[in-house]
Amino acid sequence: MAVSSTPINLTLAAHVGISVSDLDASIAFYTALTGREPVAQGTMHSVPFGKSQGLPVAKLRYATINLDNSLGIDLIQFQEPVGERTGGVANRPGSMHLCLRVDDFDAVYTRMKDAGYDFLGDDYTFIEGEVTPDAALGTRVAYFNDPDGTNLEIIRPEGGFAS
Repeated sequence: MAVSSTPINLTLAAHVGISVSDLDASIAFYTALTGREPVAQGTMHSVPFGKSQGLPVAKLRYATINLDNSLGIDLIQFQEPVGERTGGVANRPGSMHLCLRVDDFDAVYTRMKDAGYDFLGDDYTFIEGEVTPDAALGTRVAYFNDPDGTNLEIIRPEGGFAS
């Protein structure tokens, strides 16, 4: 796919969409994670919407949970056509992760571990010599998955590193 180098200037995110296998289980997970109830829930059955996503039809259930910075998390359970899980492998092209910013990393990390969240590995702090730019030095991260294997991250950025 060839794309022009002319800037489009898209700089504000509205939401992130996450395909899920069980909407009710995902609502429970993300409500516990964020402390927020869905602001919208519903169903859709549309051929034109499906075609806009490269699918023959889109029959789905959805819920949206909003975060403080106005970013919405759209949870979407496709009932027709049903898709296959990605397996949550971070290095697969096309996989994504949602990063949630925290101010007190230790407190959030401990609360999550105590609540039963399984982290993929130990938490990590970026050190000198392995990451550029230096603005990332001291940034602390930990990764975990939602019930469908979507990669999620908590981060406490340092310096000018925002994500």
